[in-house]
Amino acid sequence: MRRATALVAASLAAALIAGSTGSAPAARELRVGLVVGAGTEPGNRNIVALPYLGFLEAVRRFGVDGRVVRVAPNGDATSALTFLARQRYDLVVMADLNHGGTLDRVALAFPHVRFLLPDAPLATLPHRPRNVQGTDFRAGEAAYLAGYLAGLMERRRPGEDVVGSVGGFKFSGVDRWIVAFQAGARRAAPGITTLNAYTDDFVVAAKCRTAALSQIARGAGVLFQVAGACGLGTLEAAREKGVWGVGVDVDESYLGPHVLTSAIIRSDLSVVAAIERLVDGTFTTGGDTVFDLANGGVALGRISPEVPAQVRRRLERVRRAIVAGRIAVPRIS
Repeated sequence: MRRATALVAASLAAALIAGSTGSAPAARELRVGLVVGAGTEPGNRNIVALPYLGFLEAVRRFGVDGRVVRVAPNGDATSALTFLARQRYDLVVMADLNHGGTLDRVALAFPHVRFLLPDAPLATLPHRPRNVQGTDFRAGEAAYLAGYLAGLMERRRPGEDVVGSVGGFKFSGVDRWIVAFQAGARRAAPGITTLNAYTDDFVVAAKCRTAALSQIARGAGVLFQVAGACGLGTLEAAREKGVWGVGVDVDESYLGPHVLTSAIIRSDLSVVAAIERLVDGTFTTGGDTVFDLANGGVALGRISPEVPAQVRRRLERVRRAIVAGRIAVPRIS
């Protein structure tokens, strides 16, 4: 028991974030907690770090009291989530999907505490607790736009039109990007060849680099990475061979001018929006909050300045058509 207590104490070495002084007293009384994995820091270059970034922004903007609790290295989130639940925080944000099963158990044990899953739907939890709110990112809408841009740029290149994608493991979380990307490319360039490969890896960049080089050898002029850290190898292959790369999850244009654009999701915004609704009294649980092109929850990252103005105009028309419902983007759930 003493050892368990010590681990809890260590994992609760948290940063108490002071709220701004401009908000109404009722808002300042609200307390929100964030549970993050060991070593996670706020930032916009890592999908895991985005909810943390949004949490800090929401605390600053809305004047709530926020506490960040880190999961102990090689531990699970039970202690951190239970601590915040027992303290009856008004909202507890679970920012590490690796601990989704733990959130499921703790939410069931504390039915009067509200929880937020900022980067995944409620259905990813085994029991779908009614006191948890999930998030449904329409990632395919961003991927479709990226594919459309890829197709337009490939048409400008001499020779056969070919684009490729390199996924990690084959499952819906990866395929939702790839299927929509290919659909967008075909809309831009009917008859285009779409290549795809899976590496069964999200970490080892060399595996994705090898798969990408194979696709480049088959004529691909644009490559979409959907494999996390492994996918950096895809973008590196694109740089080496002088073709375009397309990033995923976060804006990966910082990697160099070979990045055409990135298909991104904004899990930071999901946290900001949830805390805003908490402050104004409209936050609910038991379902999913949808983020799409219309509300900016999914988008394209920075577009290369080499993309001509007329291509950008065509891309914008397609974006508006998706938002208006005139283009049906294929979805995989």
